[in-house]
Amino acid sequence: QIQLAESGGGLVQAGGSLRLSCAASGRIFSINDMGWYRQAPGQERELVAGVSSGGSTNYADSVKGRFTISRDNAKNTIYLQMDDLKAEDTAIYYCSVYGSTYAMKGWTKYQSGFEHYWGQGTQVTVSS
Repeated sequence: QIQLAESGGGLVQAGGSLRLSCAASGRIFSINDMGWYRQAPGQERELVAGVSSGGSTNYADSVKGRFTISRDNAKNTIYLQMDDLKAEDTAIYYCSVYGSTYAMKGWTKYQSGFEHYWGQGTQVTVSS
Protein backbone atom coordinates (compact mmCIF):
# COMPACT_ATOMS: atom_id res chain seq x y z
CA GLN A 1 0.00 0.00 0.00
CA ILE A 2 0.97 3.59 -0.62
CA GLN A 3 -0.31 6.17 1.85
CA LEU A 4 -0.90 9.76 0.79
CA ALA A 5 -0.89 12.62 3.29
CA GLU A 6 -2.38 15.88 2.02
CA SER A 7 -2.11 19.27 3.64
CA GLY A 8 -2.58 22.95 2.88
CA GLY A 9 -6.29 23.33 2.30
CA GLY A 10 -8.37 26.00 3.95
CA LEU A 11 -10.49 29.11 3.53
CA VAL A 12 -9.24 31.99 1.41
CA GLN A 13 -10.74 35.04 -0.22
CA ALA A 14 -11.08 35.30 -3.97
CA GLY A 15 -7.80 36.40 -5.51
CA GLY A 16 -5.80 34.78 -2.75
CA SER A 17 -3.39 31.84 -2.82
CA LEU A 18 -3.00 28.43 -1.24
CA ARG A 19 -0.36 25.73 -1.54
CA LEU A 20 -1.31 22.08 -1.27
CA SER A 21 1.18 19.34 -0.45
CA CYS A 22 0.92 15.58 -0.80
CA ALA A 23 3.53 13.18 0.53
CA ALA A 24 3.52 9.52 -0.43
CA SER A 25 4.83 6.89 1.94
CA GLY A 26 4.83 3.14 2.41
CA ARG A 27 6.57 0.32 0.60
CA ILE A 28 7.05 2.34 -2.55
CA PHE A 29 8.85 0.65 -5.40
CA SER A 30 8.08 3.15 -8.13
CA ILE A 31 5.77 6.08 -8.75
CA ASN A 32 4.85 7.19 -12.24
CA ASP A 33 2.22 9.87 -12.59
CA MET A 34 1.13 12.04 -9.67
CA GLY A 35 -1.67 14.55 -9.70
CA TRP A 36 -4.41 16.55 -8.09
CA TYR A 37 -8.11 16.07 -8.66
CA ARG A 38 -11.04 17.98 -7.23
CA GLN A 39 -14.69 17.37 -6.63
CA ALA A 40 -17.24 20.07 -5.96
CA PRO A 41 -20.66 19.28 -4.47
CA GLY A 42 -22.92 17.64 -7.03
CA GLN A 43 -20.16 17.40 -9.59
CA GLU A 44 -17.89 14.63 -10.82
CA ARG A 45 -14.27 14.40 -9.80
CA GLU A 46 -12.04 16.13 -12.33
CA LEU A 47 -8.32 16.30 -13.00
CA VAL A 48 -6.82 19.62 -11.97
CA ALA A 49 -3.15 19.04 -12.71
CA GLY A 50 -0.81 16.14 -13.26
CA VAL A 51 2.94 15.57 -13.43
CA SER A 52 4.78 12.58 -14.83
CA SER A 53 7.89 10.98 -13.38
CA GLY A 54 9.87 12.87 -16.01
CA GLY A 55 8.39 16.20 -15.03
CA SER A 56 5.88 16.73 -17.82
CA THR A 57 2.82 18.59 -16.61
CA ASN A 58 -0.76 19.01 -17.75
CA TYR A 59 -3.54 21.22 -16.45
CA ALA A 60 -7.28 21.60 -16.71
CA ASP A 61 -8.13 24.55 -18.93
CA SER A 62 -9.90 26.24 -16.02
CA VAL A 63 -6.70 26.50 -13.97
CA LYS A 64 -4.05 27.14 -16.62
CA GLY A 65 -2.01 30.20 -15.78
CA ARG A 66 -3.19 30.20 -12.16
CA PHE A 67 -2.12 26.83 -10.73
CA THR A 68 1.34 25.26 -10.79
CA ILE A 69 2.09 21.65 -10.00
CA SER A 70 5.58 20.57 -8.96
CA ARG A 71 7.18 17.37 -7.81
CA ASP A 72 10.05 16.37 -5.53
CA ASN A 73 10.95 12.81 -6.48
CA ALA A 74 13.42 12.43 -3.62
CA LYS A 75 10.61 13.09 -1.15
CA ASN A 76 7.81 11.42 -3.16
CA THR A 77 5.92 14.66 -2.74
CA ILE A 78 3.91 16.88 -5.03
CA TYR A 79 2.74 20.42 -4.55
CA LEU A 80 -0.03 22.50 -6.05
CA GLN A 81 0.47 26.23 -5.92
CA MET A 82 -2.91 27.88 -6.44
CA ASP A 83 -2.94 31.60 -7.20
CA ASP A 84 -5.73 34.00 -8.12
CA LEU A 85 -8.25 31.64 -6.60
CA LYS A 86 -11.87 31.94 -7.65
CA ALA A 87 -15.11 30.88 -5.98
CA GLU A 88 -15.49 28.13 -8.58
CA ASP A 89 -12.25 26.56 -7.32
CA THR A 90 -14.07 25.59 -4.13
CA ALA A 91 -13.94 21.80 -3.83
CA ILE A 92 -12.35 18.89 -2.06
CA TYR A 93 -8.91 18.37 -3.56
CA TYR A 94 -7.56 14.84 -3.79
CA CYS A 95 -4.01 13.73 -4.37
CA SER A 96 -3.50 10.68 -6.57
CA VAL A 97 -0.49 8.62 -7.57
CA TYR A 98 0.01 5.75 -9.96
CA GLY A 99 2.62 3.57 -8.37
CA SER A 100 3.82 0.13 -7.37
CA THR A 101 4.88 -1.32 -4.06
CA TYR A 102 7.30 -4.06 -3.06
CA ALA A 103 7.32 -7.09 -0.84
CA MET A 104 10.35 -8.81 0.63
CA LYS A 105 10.83 -12.57 0.58
CA GLY A 106 14.07 -13.21 2.32
CA TRP A 107 16.58 -10.95 0.62
CA THR A 108 14.63 -10.64 -2.61
CA LYS A 109 12.46 -7.62 -3.36
CA TYR A 110 9.37 -8.25 -5.48
CA GLN A 111 7.50 -5.47 -7.25
CA SER A 112 3.73 -5.36 -7.34
CA GLY A 113 1.68 -4.16 -10.27
CA PHE A 114 0.88 -0.49 -10.69
CA GLU A 115 -2.28 0.85 -9.06
CA HIS A 116 -3.96 4.18 -8.46
CA TYR A 117 -3.82 5.40 -4.88
CA TRP A 118 -5.89 8.26 -3.45
CA GLY A 119 -5.56 10.60 -0.51
CA GLN A 120 -8.38 11.44 1.89
CA GLY A 121 -8.89 14.88 0.38
CA THR A 122 -8.46 18.41 1.66
CA GLN A 123 -11.12 21.10 1.54
CA VAL A 124 -10.44 24.32 -0.34
CA THR A 125 -13.03 27.05 0.09
CA VAL A 126 -12.80 30.35 -1.78
CA SER A 127 -15.09 33.12 -0.60
CA SER A 128 -16.20 35.73 -3.09
